Amino acid sequence: MKIIKSYGEKLILKELKKSYNFFIKEANLNKNSKGYGLVRDKTLLANHIASIASVGYGLGALVIGVEHKWIKYSDAYNRANRTLDTFINSVEGKNGFYYHFVNMETGKREWNCELSIIDTGIFICGAITAGEYFGGEVKEKAEELYKRINWEWYRNKDTNYFYMGYSPEKGFWGKWDMYAEQLMLYVLGVSSPTFPIDKSMYYEFIRERSNYKDIKDIIYTYCGTLFTYQFSHAWIDFRNKKDLDGIDWFENSIKATKANREYCMDNMKNYKTYGPNSWGLTACLGPKEYSGGYGAKPCKTDLEIENDGTVAPCGAIGSIVFTPKESIEAMEYLYNTFPKLWGRYGFKDGYNLDGEKPWFAKEYIGIDKGIEILMIENYLNGTIWKYFMKNKYVQEGLEKLGICKQEIAKVNN
Repeated sequence: MKIIKSYGEKLILKELKKSYNFFIKEANLNKNSKGYGLVRDKTLLANHIASIASVGYGLGALVIGVEHKWIKYSDAYNRANRTLDTFINSVEGKNGFYYHFVNMETGKREWNCELSIIDTGIFICGAITAGEYFGGEVKEKAEELYKRINWEWYRNKDTNYFYMGYSPEKGFWGKWDMYAEQLMLYVLGVSSPTFPIDKSMYYEFIRERSNYKDIKDIIYTYCGTLFTYQFSHAWIDFRNKKDLDGIDWFENSIKATKANREYCMDNMKNYKTYGPNSWGLTACLGPKEYSGGYGAKPCKTDLEIENDGTVAPCGAIGSIVFTPKESIEAMEYLYNTFPKLWGRYGFKDGYNLDGEKPWFAKEYIGIDKGIEILMIENYLNGTIWKYFMKNKYVQEGLEKLGICKQEIAKVNN
């Protein structure tokens, strides 16, 4: 384990523990409940609502907790094991996919939400990680849940793209036609022993490229929001790997993160929240409501409409593996400057200095604390990468897609 020496690294360890506490304390631990192990979506506005993606991050948090001796191995094993039982027996879904939001007590669909492929992907990544770490029944159940997922059912056969959503009322809608946070889906889908997709799905989605100032050739996402460059990287170690087209996704996220920071500095005259240590535009709570549109160039959206000056701490923190120096400096600035932004689970979800008076979120969101805890741990020790990448289906998926060490990719290319 990495030795913590600097003030900045002491702070990120503090944030790691606080984020871990979210997944320990905002979960259903009633052993008589059908929803055992489900993790709350957010702390204030959804008291009885769990997010299946939060559960995925929570399974990763259990691994981290054992490694840091914050929880006994046996307790974490039992908790992970019973959580997977909940998904095997109680959580509502179809064809191996689960509803985005479910009731904390029953596991049944809430808010008339969609059957979510990406949130199922995040959950199953957490299950696979826990399975590789704990072994035994946890690994057996994680594999059972993985094999249930009918990836082909979620594929639009006319476009060869994954749909973005499905509900019984509307059927399928949308398309994963551009690069975003969905890389994990191709890795998991192509190696499925039950319902595999063809690797062409990975190579056929659109890769639009642009520059931002002197940062060249960024493969950008639709709204340039940072979580789209982070979520798959929390699980998959893309370092020093290229695909058959020569794309290095890790290097691409470094460039996109640097562009996000540069964009904030370039727009300091428009938004007083922005600055060299106040950056990280990503989906989060804002003064009006939650927005998935906060982002930076390059992108396809109109940022003059989408942005309002809100910055999310998880933007910079979730990019710590890409920009460690800049991310740690941002954390130090936020911690030392805005006491209202810090609370029982560390940094809250967002802040904005551009209204009539400064606004600070009062709550925490599971997926935002999740990307923080996983990326900090990967930066410190590489724990999540280590165990997720051990999985035979993950290894096979990367191999089938041709995503491999750079020297090998050059030969294949």
